[in-house]
Amino acid sequence: MNNLCLFDLDHTLLPLDSDHEFGEFLIRQGLADAVEYRQRNDGFYQQYCDGTLVLGEYIQFTTSIWREMDAAGQQALQQAFMDEVVFPAMRPQAVELVERHRAMGDLIAIVTATNEFVTRPIADAFNVPELLAVKLVRDTLGRVTGDIDGVPSFREGKITRVEQWLAQQGRQLTDFDRVSFYSDSPNDLPLLERANDPVATNPSPALEAVAHERGWRILRLFA
Repeated sequence: MNNLCLFDLDHTLLPLDSDHEFGEFLIRQGLADAVEYRQRNDGFYQQYCDGTLVLGEYIQFTTSIWREMDAAGQQALQQAFMDEVVFPAMRPQAVELVERHRAMGDLIAIVTATNEFVTRPIADAFNVPELLAVKLVRDTLGRVTGDIDGVPSFREGKITRVEQWLAQQGRQLTDFDRVSFYSDSPNDLPLLERANDPVATNPSPALEAVAHERGWRILRLFA
């Protein structure tokens, strides 16, 4: 088999938005203000849903709390988020979907607009080593600066990041017999349109309308 399978993460493999939930988690941990931080976090999430998000501004905001922590503190925060939020939200049907493609011999990657700090442990939990998330700039001491490293995996940038990743292996999208992409969001239309097996997964109303119009598969993993 010579197939490629790409997964969006939030509301696709997980029944939540890990970026937004991480902000709520920081509030519960007493690390962020429950009024001002939540208001800004909710505002950025609404911009994402509306398709108006300026990603660089959001990354500066969402990394502002934890990037001043030392490595041990950051790792403890990641683990607590996984234990409290992510593991309870993981559904067997999502894990089984990934495993089904793995069993078919597909090359698998998660392609997400959420940053690598939040999503690396989640990709590991799904046993997917290949994670194309928003990369974060680090200074000479390895500390996150709040800036985005390279092209963010967001909207059209997801195509760029996938093409860069494949090029490192001497491959391109057209080398694959089947390119599947599972996503819930119209923000992912550019990459969905490049796949020959686009799957609207737990789709938003806007994406569901496009899927019906174009005859794409619709998959509902979560009730």
